[in-house]
Amino acid sequence: MKPAISWEGVFPAVTTQFRDDYSLDIDATAKVMEGLIRDGVSGMIVCGTVGENCSLTTAEKIQVMEAGKAVAAGRVPVICGIAEFTSEFAIATAKEAAKVGVDGIMLMPALVYSSKPHETAAHFRTVSKATDLPVMIYNNPPVYKNDVTPDVVASLVDCETIVCFKESSGDTRRFIDLRNKVGDRFIMFAGLDDVVVESIAMGAQGWVSGMSNAFPREGETLFRLARAGRYAEAMKLYEWFMPLLHLDARPDLVQCIKLCEHIMGRGTFLTRPPRLALLDHEKVEVEALMATALKTRPELPDVGLKAAA
Repeated sequence: MKPAISWEGVFPAVTTQFRDDYSLDIDATAKVMEGLIRDGVSGMIVCGTVGENCSLTTAEKIQVMEAGKAVAAGRVPVICGIAEFTSEFAIATAKEAAKVGVDGIMLMPALVYSSKPHETAAHFRTVSKATDLPVMIYNNPPVYKNDVTPDVVASLVDCETIVCFKESSGDTRRFIDLRNKVGDRFIMFAGLDDVVVESIAMGAQGWVSGMSNAFPREGETLFRLARAGRYAEAMKLYEWFMPLLHLDARPDLVQCIKLCEHIMGRGTFLTRPPRLALLDHEKVEVEALMATALKTRPELPDVGLKAAA
């Protein structure tokens, strides 16, 4: 039976926090999660790309999932990213996620192997049929080298646990192409920060966001304005936000997002190798973007968010 879910709004891809020796700092990670929920986000993605999934051991992934579940305490959905080398490994991680009791999984194509379309579909089908958790399929061809096209997604309509599609190719036409093929079968999420308003205009019901880690209220406000068709107000905020949103499309997006988060006092900029610290000129560039953003930070229109803590 198809799971009944109501995923919509901004789901930050939560950063995983590390100590100076690169060991997992679960208390700091939980603090980051609590801050996001306090500031009004609609859900959380843990162990995603920004959460440095592939730099975590299975035991660490379980700890992060458990922290997300405990911190959320039913206030918002918690979805765990699954990025593994084989379908078997992905199933094993999905089983651990089910034990923890998260609200769903975000499933990436099998990593490293550049698969053919039917192999990509087979991976999603195999994993989704081995879990009762709701599944969000994740497409990010620039990063994961496998393109989950609307044709691939449409071939999975019979997989009842697959309920959502996250599109990070940057081609917003795909939301329409998929809807033309299968109607409203899948909830659609934007996955690339700097095309979020365009994605919402094309039918995205949610946004897995990187930069909302640093500016959760701005992210949630932008999303709600666009969903409500308040485009004049949305564009003013979008134009302010765009230089930072572009950072989500860089290969070093995790380092950039964590630095912005650090500047906002929400977490540390430390990433695990092979992700190294930004080079000096890159750090200066991001810091300058943040300085401008903070100097010109706009007053947010009312979209129903609770007052800031």
